[in-house]
Amino acid sequence: MQDRLKLIQYGIGPIGASIVKLVLQKKGFEYVGAVDIDPNKAGKDLGEIAGVGRRLGVTVSSDAKKVLQASKADVVIHTTASFLKDVRQQILEVIDAELDIVSTSEELTFPFLKSPGIAKEIDDLAKKKKVTVLATGVNPGFLMDMFPLAVTSVCQDVKSIKVTRVMDASIRRLPFQKKIGAGMTVEQFSSAVAGGRMGHIGLPESIAMIAAGLGWKLDDIQQTIEPVIAYRALKTQYLTVKEGQVSGLHQVGKGVVGGRTAITLDFWAHVGAADPRDSVFIEGIPNVDLTAKGGIHGDLATAAMVVNSIPRVVTGPPGLMTMKDLPVPCALLDDVMKLVGH
Repeated sequence: MQDRLKLIQYGIGPIGASIVKLVLQKKGFEYVGAVDIDPNKAGKDLGEIAGVGRRLGVTVSSDAKKVLQASKADVVIHTTASFLKDVRQQILEVIDAELDIVSTSEELTFPFLKSPGIAKEIDDLAKKKKVTVLATGVNPGFLMDMFPLAVTSVCQDVKSIKVTRVMDASIRRLPFQKKIGAGMTVEQFSSAVAGGRMGHIGLPESIAMIAAGLGWKLDDIQQTIEPVIAYRALKTQYLTVKEGQVSGLHQVGKGVVGGRTAITLDFWAHVGAADPRDSVFIEGIPNVDLTAKGGIHGDLATAAMVVNSIPRVVTGPPGLMTMKDLPVPCALLDDVMKLVGH
């Protein structure tokens, strides 16, 4: 009987590195492999790349297939890209190696919406290889989908759901600040939106997950993305936003059910945002109105969601799962091996 879950870290960007640091604080885990396509990372120690302050004895490789087949791991933590078309082959290779996987790919959180063919391909192979596939994170993965779904458990009836997330992006990592357009001109922002390269990824997936969880048939999903303009100069650790430039974005997703808006996801992310918060309002019997003042720190919460979901994945059924399909994770405070029964 093994005394640790063996992990592979697939992708060592800012989120991957934060996950490595958190894993090392927990009991019952051991890294046995690491993958990153960046040639500047390949050949170096995982601890060095993740910035943990010590060597871990695990060399980062750019050859994913070799690592997946040779490492004798249990779980792959996958943190590479947002779009399903970009991670499809990576996910299939992990499954083919008969390894469970927890991913942060936003479109994989509910891929049945935009890519049902790829979703079926992943699900079929996962069931054949008897492994579990889950994508999660703070959003999508919890705050704007799993959390409001869980809140409806105290309702006898639900008429509508509204989730509001307001984030001060100045405390987030540089890739996130760039992803919301901080420092762009309005023209650059508009061009990026038109080219599908700007905005929070995952609102449609969250809407579809909520609807599926409640058994609502969606007539339509509508989405708008608008820039938030800085009325004064703003500065973060990584960049400066001049007055009149874009400090972030306001994105709204709506799920139409039976001809009316039943789901509204109101997402604000900009440098210097006032009154950051995460709120859920359920119109139903009874109404429910909950707010996390100050908001949930997205980078910290994403790492937590991934690590805390590992026991659910290891003990979960084979196939492509979503957060609504598995027991809601809780903070992993004890030895993980006590939870997975290996």
